[in-house]
Amino acid sequence: MADLFLKQAKQYWKTRPGYPQQLFDFIASKTPTHDVVWDVGTGSGQAATSLASIFKAVIGTDTSKSQLDFAPKLPNVRYECTSANISRSELEEKIGTESSVDLVTVAQALHWFDNNAFYNQVNWILKKPNGVIAAWCYTIPKIDDQFDPVFQKFYSESKPYWEPERGLVDDKYTSVKFPFEPVEGCDNTGPFEFETKQVMNLNEFCTYIRSWSAYQTAKEKGVELLNDGVIEEFRSAWKEDDNGEKCLTYPVYLRIGKAG
Repeated sequence: MADLFLKQAKQYWKTRPGYPQQLFDFIASKTPTHDVVWDVGTGSGQAATSLASIFKAVIGTDTSKSQLDFAPKLPNVRYECTSANISRSELEEKIGTESSVDLVTVAQALHWFDNNAFYNQVNWILKKPNGVIAAWCYTIPKIDDQFDPVFQKFYSESKPYWEPERGLVDDKYTSVKFPFEPVEGCDNTGPFEFETKQVMNLNEFCTYIRSWSAYQTAKEKGVELLNDGVIEEFRSAWKEDDNGEKCLTYPVYLRIGKAG
């Protein structure tokens, strides 16, 4: 999975949206203690940065060293590059011992994991009985009535170049395996919907598309998704010159539960 983002780590860092404060406030309200959080698949640290303002210590892990190189350096955040199939001994060495973590978070990455192995690790490392796991994804952004139909068509045409796991994101994590109990105050594990916004001009938006794993996959097969015709179609629908900024709204879908 790490190889999918290896070649576009800088583009990923520059264009991926952050996550709304309401999301982190909601998660924190369901986590009785705020000592340690393990942010799995941290990438370039978007979620870890926000978690650091709530939790005493954040451990962000990823299998991609190139992604971690772009993560913000904060005094209470430690980043670790781990194996793709992390062993119990590596888990203890780099993250913590049994029942030592208050919260496990996974931002836009759960669909890449071997769920059975990962959930065994989560249940082992979360504090009992109130440790919490929170995993979320965001889907494609909405911009405006003129541009959205054009972008939806482009996204549909890009589907052959996405990995099959992308379907779990398109399903808003409704079909992702999530064998946990509801947290206090909730009668299910979600998904709970939030939204995040990001302002971009058209050039930045095209850079965002180039950060897609599907874009890289298509390129390796000799297909340029963002060819001159597509860019011209985008420009016409954008209704601005290349420096005109628009607000992108990304729907965010959260699954949250507690350790068994």
